Amino acid sequence: MNGRVNSEYGEIEIGSDVIAIIAGSAAVGCFGVVGMAAYSMKDGLVHLLKRDSLQRGINVKIDSSNRISLVLHCIVSYGVSIPAITDNLIESVRYKVEQFTGMEVNRIDILVEGIRVID
Repeated sequence: MNGRVNSEYGEIEIGSDVIAIIAGSAAVGCFGVVGMAAYSMKDGLVHLLKRDSLQRGINVKIDSSNRISLVLHCIVSYGVSIPAITDNLIESVRYKVEQFTGMEVNRIDILVEGIRVID
């Protein structure tokens, strides 16, 4: 489902892929986040996604009242507090998505799919 925003000039429809790209860009900019993850059904492994395919690591749902729910599949840095990372991630993603779209973010769930050692 796509999000809808009404303006003085008409209705704006925002695709869920666009929302996922915004959320992914905000997420990888957060301290302690190495990147977004995708689960491969073929081999059962979690893969780190490149910058051009961040939306594959994010599930977007838009309810009937035009509120956004996000599920972020992340890989985090070793040695950093996961609760600290997730608090920062939720604040940053919520702010960026609401600013860009003008829609309310109702819920953000974070699934930590892996940990990477950063040099």
